[in-house]
Amino acid sequence: MKGISRRRFIELTARLGMAVPLAGLMSGCRSGAGKARVVVIGGGFGGATCARYIRQLDPAIDVTLVERRRRLITCPFSNLVLGGLRNMDDISHGYERLSSQYGIKVIHQEAVDIDPVARRVRLQEGAVLDYDRLVVSPGIDFRWGMIEGYDEAASRIMPHAWEAGEQTTLLRRQLEAMPDGGLVLMSVPEDPFRCPPGPYERASLIAYYLKRHKPRSRIIILDAKERFAKQDLFMEGWKRLYGDMISWVPLTQDGKVVRVNPRDMTIATEFERYRADVINIIPPQFAGAIARRAGLTDKQGWCPVDYGTFESRLHPHIHVIGDACVGDPIPKSGFAANSQGKVCAFAIVALLNDEPVLDPVLANTCYSLLDPDYGISVAGVYRKAGENLVGVEGAGGLSPLSAPASFRAQEAAYTYEWYTSIIKDVLG
Repeated sequence: MKGISRRRFIELTARLGMAVPLAGLMSGCRSGAGKARVVVIGGGFGGATCARYIRQLDPAIDVTLVERRRRLITCPFSNLVLGGLRNMDDISHGYERLSSQYGIKVIHQEAVDIDPVARRVRLQEGAVLDYDRLVVSPGIDFRWGMIEGYDEAASRIMPHAWEAGEQTTLLRRQLEAMPDGGLVLMSVPEDPFRCPPGPYERASLIAYYLKRHKPRSRIIILDAKERFAKQDLFMEGWKRLYGDMISWVPLTQDGKVVRVNPRDMTIATEFERYRADVINIIPPQFAGAIARRAGLTDKQGWCPVDYGTFESRLHPHIHVIGDACVGDPIPKSGFAANSQGKVCAFAIVALLNDEPVLDPVLANTCYSLLDPDYGISVAGVYRKAGENLVGVEGAGGLSPLSAPASFRAQEAAYTYEWYTSIIKDVLG
C-alpha cells in the first residue's frame, strides 16, 4: 500500500467493492472433507459479509445466519434520510440473495444464549444450533442511565437514531415539525462509540435540511470529547456551507451532557441548562447483549479478540467482529466490520481445513457528506503486530484542507459509489 496515493486508495476501495482488505490474505482454500458447521449471529455489515465469504470460499461448510430483523436498515446513509436526501426504502435491504444465491440458512430469530463448552446457540423460540465455529457480530447496545434521565422511554421523545429504523423516522419527523428559528441540540458521547464521524455528518445534513427549509434555525453540538474525527475538515465545511448555523461545544467548555428531562425538553451540562425544539441524544455504548451474556466482553464492555482470526480471547471457537470487538486503532464503522468479516471468513475456512492462517491486512475508509456535493474522507490500513493492530505508515490519510469544490464533489461521488458497492459486497 505504501506506493499507492491516498486519493488512488480512496478511488479503488470505492470502485472495486472493498477488494483491498483481502489483498495478500491467502491464495485459496480447499473444500472441507466433512460438513463443518458455522453459525453467525448478527446480519449487519460484519456478520452477513462473513457468512457470504465463508460459503464462497468453501461451499462444503454449512453456514447459518441468525438475524432477528428481516431487513438490514443501514446506519450508513441514515443521516441522508435526516437531511432529506434519501428515504427509508433506500437504506433497507433484504437477505434473500444470501439464501437463494449462496445457500446460507437465514433464521430470523433472536439468539438468546451461547454455550461455549457444548458449542451451542439457543434461539428465542427454543431451537438449538450446534456449531464448530461461531461468529458473533451483535453490534452495539446503549448504556441506559449513564446520562441521568435518559433511558429507552426517554429515547422515544429525545431520539438517539443511532440504530437506523423507527428512531431515524422519529427524528426526521421532529425536524420537519420544528418551527423556523428553532434549536436542535445534539449530545455526543466520549469514545469509543459506533461511527466516530457520524454525529458531525448528522449535524451537517440536518443543517442542509434547515438551510433550505428553516434557515433561521440553529444546531448546537454538546460533546463529551475535546476533539473529534475529521474535525478541521468538518469545521471548514460548516463555515463554508452553513456560516454560524452549527456550534460545537467541547468537553472543556462544558460540553458533556449529564442530565436530561424529556417532559420539558431540557438537557443540562455541569453548569448550563438548555431547552430545545429537537434533542438528539447519542448515549454511551457497549457490545450487544448476546456478547455480554456469553462472557465475551472485558470490563469496558467490549470483546477482546485475536486480530489474526478475530477469535475471542476469552472463549475458543468463537469469533467476534464488527462494532462489538475491541478494534483499536481501527474505528467502529461499517467499512471496518465488512473488512473484519472477510478476514474472519478466511481464517475460519483455513482453521476448519487445517490450513495455516496468514496475518491479515485490514482497511477502513470513512466517507462523510456535508451536503450532496461536498464529501470528505479518512482512510487507514492496519496490520497485526504481536497482539495489537497498528496503522501501516504511509497508507491512507485525510482529505486535504482548502480543497476546491471539484475535489469535494468527487469525494461525494465516491461516497455514493461506496454505499452501492458495500451493500452488494455484504448481501450479494
